[in-house]
Amino acid sequence: MHCENAEKVNRPDCRFFGKVAKTDCKLNFFLAKMKNKYTDLIEQTYDWPQDEFSVEDNELYFHDVPLMDIIKQYGTPLKITYLPKISSQIQRAKRLFNVAMAKVDYKGSYNYCYCTKSSHFSFVLEEALKNDIYLETSSAYDIHIINALYEQGLINKDMFVVCNGFKRLQYVENIASLVNNGFENTIPVLDNKEELDQLEQVLEKPCKLGIRIAAEEEPKFDFYTSRLGIRYNDIVEFYKKRIKSNKKLKLKMLHFFINTGMKDTAYYWNELNKCIQVYCELKKICPDLDSLNIGGGFPIKNSLNFDYDYEYMAEEIVAQIKSNCNLNGVEEPNIFTEFGSFTVGESGATLFSVLNQKQQNDRERWYMIDSSFMTTLPDIWGIDQRYPLLAINHWDKEYQRVFLGGLTCDSEDFYSGESHSNAVFLPKLDSEEPLYVGFFHTGAYQESVGGFGGIQHCLTPAPKHILIDIDKETGEYYTRLFAKEQSYRSMMRILGY
Repeated sequence: MHCENAEKVNRPDCRFFGKVAKTDCKLNFFLAKMKNKYTDLIEQTYDWPQDEFSVEDNELYFHDVPLMDIIKQYGTPLKITYLPKISSQIQRAKRLFNVAMAKVDYKGSYNYCYCTKSSHFSFVLEEALKNDIYLETSSAYDIHIINALYEQGLINKDMFVVCNGFKRLQYVENIASLVNNGFENTIPVLDNKEELDQLEQVLEKPCKLGIRIAAEEEPKFDFYTSRLGIRYNDIVEFYKKRIKSNKKLKLKMLHFFINTGMKDTAYYWNELNKCIQVYCELKKICPDLDSLNIGGGFPIKNSLNFDYDYEYMAEEIVAQIKSNCNLNGVEEPNIFTEFGSFTVGESGATLFSVLNQKQQNDRERWYMIDSSFMTTLPDIWGIDQRYPLLAINHWDKEYQRVFLGGLTCDSEDFYSGESHSNAVFLPKLDSEEPLYVGFFHTGAYQESVGGFGGIQHCLTPAPKHILIDIDKETGEYYTRLFAKEQSYRSMMRILGY
């Protein structure tokens, strides 16, 4: 049996699984019309376009910025930071919590803290501080950043500075120097009882204080309780014995941190309610206590299929805090949140070009990029992190399944699947123009974990880093170079040559 449409799909007949079907002609006609371009794949797989992504003339735009224009100007590999996204994320969270508080007539205030450890770069802090926020620190050297921001006039001494982390003596001394110099809203959060002794020795002025609760970890961990903080059952007694009668110290904040961040799980709600109960118990004997710091922030979009109800989570958190406080007969606390990745993560992108294609066997086709995942995006290698991945150009080409390989000689330097699937699909290569690909929402932690400006695996140089901002008068984007590609001279100097 022969089908008149067979030539259109290069099939000799209309046989399907060895059987002749009456629908063979319809099947062949469908195959002939089948959409197999990269743009078809994206449009059929995701809700498209999305807030930050769009396509024009088969090229990708990120926040209305034509990425191919950026690549033509700066080349690849390339890191970019779209600065306006930092401010929009901060304003988004403020709006969510303030609306949630208004709905339940919440009496306390909302306070947004940026976790500097997510990205210490000056351009991040400068953008974030435009939005009336506070800062959270985690190491001794963070305090030098606070001093530098003050000297530049970007903050004043009324700024809340929440000092978290396990504190060696240098960190304690640097915190004390802030307090002694008039930063009266600096709040060292005790990670262990011994830190109180160290603080007392170096403080010259009264100091506000916080205590971190050692939260229970998720069942998947090798241990039950966080290594950081003071145990639930010890906190009230510790306050009575060591802080209550101390005229130099006032307990103002209770802090808890959940590694998973704010997620709608029984584990998260259980830990939050345990924390609120400790707060209520402490508040009854500590009138100075007025703030609850909810560590672990909102998640960021790590997939084009990302689905998270930010509004519901903000409303539920606020409602549970208010309800528990009302049941215990205490005033609602001021709420502090610590957002690191949420603040800066979605502002970042990392762009590569595909250097070559390697067919290693019948099924595995490799696209080799012009950098390394282990050095440029170390979370991919270290914690199996996944990011939104999209082709920058060639959206009109057919797509195929590929593996992405980095330049180092390490067998772990690859990317083989996205968060929603075990595969990577990208356009087929074109002999006339290289294929460029982008990993998005990479703005948090990667430079810190990878060691910006240092020595990387196989001496892979750190890529260029550019900043993109919007001109307020014209509404047009503009770019500036923050860092050149790392030179061999800087590496040789570090290595002692």
